[in-house]
Amino acid sequence: MDRYKEEFIEFMVESDVLKFGDFTLKSGRKSPFFMNAGAYVTGSQLKRLGEYYAQAIHSTYGDDFDVLFGPAYKGIPISVVTAVAYSELYGREVRYCSDRKEAKDHGADKGGLLGSPLKDGDRVIMIEDVTTSGKSMEETVPKVRAAADVEIIGLMVSLDRGEKGMDSDKSALAEVSDRYGFPTAAIVSMAEVTEALYNRPVNGRIVIDDDIKEAIDAYYREYGAKE
Repeated sequence: MDRYKEEFIEFMVESDVLKFGDFTLKSGRKSPFFMNAGAYVTGSQLKRLGEYYAQAIHSTYGDDFDVLFGPAYKGIPISVVTAVAYSELYGREVRYCSDRKEAKDHGADKGGLLGSPLKDGDRVIMIEDVTTSGKSMEETVPKVRAAADVEIIGLMVSLDRGEKGMDSDKSALAEVSDRYGFPTAAIVSMAEVTEALYNRPVNGRIVIDDDIKEAIDAYYREYGAKE
């Protein structure tokens, strides 16, 4: 596993973004882990978050793209800090763009998007925190493609939960790729998280012990995606 992935896993735990226990998800499933990207709240946390996204995008998709698109709302700060990190780490000036939940009907920046306007020929990378159902892509991909004749290079999320959807045995990331025709990726998968943290301390504390590991294994025996 790449070092930046290991660091990112520890970073999620240290930031209280990734927690282990007993959680009820929006889907109604009982999960032994939960991720909340809204817990990144300080300047140093956001700086590091952008750097991890930039490293994952650089490693997965390379540098031949123009725009980072972050769906509202959590995707907005992630796209901004990743654009900053890309400039600092790789010397590449990429633009950021996001959608508005409600279009602005006045001013010089009126319309359904904020940040950089999309232009014909732009190569776009979509950014999200985590994809559990693909719902945000269902809302934003048509907006991006309607704004200009762009090419969507791929999607990058923080964590691939690796569980099947409500109506399919495929993961949400696989469903997005099938539906919209572009690749999807995550900084880390839940399998990598489990491998990195099982019986290993983070700040002197074991976060995945034998009991949590068995709960995770049981969860994936029931809800694990086939691809």
